[in-house]
Amino acid sequence: MDGLEATRRILSAARGGDGPRIIMLTTFDLDQYVYAALAAGASGFLLKDVSPEHLVAAVRLVRCGDALLAPSITRRLVERFAPRQAVSGDAGLSALTPRELEVLGLVARGLSNAELAAALTLSEATVKTHVARILAKLQLRDRVQAVVLAYETGLVSAGQGGPGGP
Repeated sequence: MDGLEATRRILSAARGGDGPRIIMLTTFDLDQYVYAALAAGASGFLLKDVSPEHLVAAVRLVRCGDALLAPSITRRLVERFAPRQAVSGDAGLSALTPRELEVLGLVARGLSNAELAAALTLSEATVKTHVARILAKLQLRDRVQAVVLAYETGLVSAGQGGPGGP
């Protein structure tokens, strides 16, 4: 089987917020493959020519629950490849408070924690708490999954603007 199918099977067998995190290593530098890997549940994506130092740093980053892609890259990929219509149901979004929905929308637009804090006039610690609660309530592993979910549910859509945009 290929890496995408292996990712799907590993994560479906694990089920739970503390399951394994997967970094895809590939020779394919194609946007659609990156999106497919993220949609399958991968927490990161690297090309096989990555330096050993970068690979070690990536493993540490993903182990801590972070995503390997920069928010702007994730946003670009999701905008390009997410379904154009919302998935059925709210995928658990009704469990979020209005502030958490606002934070999720801004995360999906590519804002970092520092940018979120500035935009919402909050401390970075408060923003991190909101993000952690969102991930827990929606049973997501990381920000990458949150971004994908926000686009797939229609909470945000392509063209709504990124940091500082409309």
